[in-house]
Amino acid sequence: MAMNPALSKPLNLSADLEAVVGKGPLPRTEVVKKLWEYIKKNNLQNPQNKRNILADDKLKAIFGGKSEVTMFEMTKLVSAHMK
Repeated sequence: MAMNPALSKPLNLSADLEAVVGKGPLPRTEVVKKLWEYIKKNNLQNPQNKRNILADDKLKAIFGGKSEVTMFEMTKLVSAHMK
């Protein structure tokens, strides 16, 4: 299966997102990978439900102030920080 070119195109990131994943531009695939590295490194998965992400202050800035989001919500909320 071929890579979707839209997913591999480097995008500009908001300052809030760069605080978590590093300096952009980065492709969406790389942003998601780095987000997961950050989440795992900081132990931010809900232990009762691993599909939910518990936001620290940096992630709250990306998640619109929410303290817990699902994986699917996370993808949508993070998209708003990429142009």
